[in-house]
Amino acid sequence: MEYYNKVIESVGVRYLRGHNYRVERNVTITDFNDTENTAILLHQGSIKFGQEQELVNEGEILFIPASRKTKLSLGSSSKKSEVSNEEFAENKKKYLQTISFKDIKNEENDCITVLVFEAKVFDVVNFFNSLGIPPFIVRFNDRLASIMEDIVKESEQNTPGKERVIKIYSELLVVEIVRHILKNRLFVEELSTNSTYFKDPRLIDMFNYIKKNIGGDLSNKVLAKVANVSEDYVGQYFKMLTGINPQDYIEYQRMEAAVELLRTTKKSIRDIGKEVGYKDTAYFCRRFKMMYGLPAGKMRRRESLINVQ
Repeated sequence: MEYYNKVIESVGVRYLRGHNYRVERNVTITDFNDTENTAILLHQGSIKFGQEQELVNEGEILFIPASRKTKLSLGSSSKKSEVSNEEFAENKKKYLQTISFKDIKNEENDCITVLVFEAKVFDVVNFFNSLGIPPFIVRFNDRLASIMEDIVKESEQNTPGKERVIKIYSELLVVEIVRHILKNRLFVEELSTNSTYFKDPRLIDMFNYIKKNIGGDLSNKVLAKVANVSEDYVGQYFKMLTGINPQDYIEYQRMEAAVELLRTTKKSIRDIGKEVGYKDTAYFCRRFKMMYGLPAGKMRRRESLINVQ
């Protein structure tokens, strides 16, 4: 049990988006997938998934791990438009109409609640995806369904503490999914064998060192000393356990720290770049735009607008 507690403590959770939908047009997405985890609560109607088109019953939740493709059918009618995931994303409003919770009770059409959230170990490893588990149904779990509803209800509000409450609920959501897996003996072997990065204290030491020294020297030479391995081996060792090389992980962490500073401080972009480890401001700006698709200044303005709303 201590091992599973360590696993849960290591997973960082971030709510991305959530909505209630009325199914406007029945549709089958041949290769549905999202870069992050998707949970779909069926209020009424029909959901089927996988090549065998397994049926999800009303009140049950379909959980699809990050980047895990599946065939997904929404709507009770046997006649459905068949589209690719890309086509579905481009024309989503044609198939799904956003509604509020009060509308669900009076709705005659199929209704679902969809949540998309991030669950990453040490901010880099997609936790559920790393287990290698397929999409699955969460049955007989009213608590989990209630948490999903509470998250979307809170997201529809404009009250003080909204973001904090959503964060708490989202973390509770992930805990309940892991508990459901353990209680029902689902994928327990995968959970034990595919999470090797939790079992190596040297790797954890490296993660902690990187987090505490994000603006300092984080070369492979330094990391090798932290992990007590050779400089030639440290990159291979890190990637073997996490699936990513250490310098890519470090850059991701530095950029995430930069976004947080852009969002929460009035520091100049030059000072932010230096604070997260970039002496050359022009290089920092190029790498930032490459990673996020827009300049740091525009990111700051966008985040400000989001916070105001």
